[in-house]
Amino acid sequence: MPISQALVTRYFQLVINRQFTEATRELERLKQKMHKTEWNRGYFRALYGMYLSRKTNGDVYAFFSKLDLTDMEALHGYRREFLDHMRNGRHGDFDRGYFSAWADCMRILTRMDVPAPKTRKSTSSEPEKIETVKSDKSQATMANFIDKSEA
Repeated sequence: MPISQALVTRYFQLVINRQFTEATRELERLKQKMHKTEWNRGYFRALYGMYLSRKTNGDVYAFFSKLDLTDMEALHGYRREFLDHMRNGRHGDFDRGYFSAWADCMRILTRMDVPAPKTRKSTSSEPEKIETVKSDKSQATMANFIDKSEA
């Protein structure tokens, strides 16, 4: 039984939108519907790796954390590269399944409307003052961590 593209698309949407609980459920459904082949094992490992990378979002070496989800030209380029690896006969089934999952991810990302990440902009050229606790000048207060533009 081939992998359901509807389930995969839904999974990618959930991961990109950081809805990890539902993404975990979707990943489990995919796992149950997959046949036990090396290609599917590679595909599933890629899906799980995407989930972990997106969830931790702190690994500077992870491809997903460095990926600009709004750069369509780069996403198309990555997709072509992953498809080339997938079609390469020198790779084993596990690797071809792995690259196929990444190619599918890039295809779906190009079709999604992912909002640009929010950046903090300072309204003045002066550095922001840090509010400290009166009794201990080395301790900052919660006011330092609350985004004033959202308040």
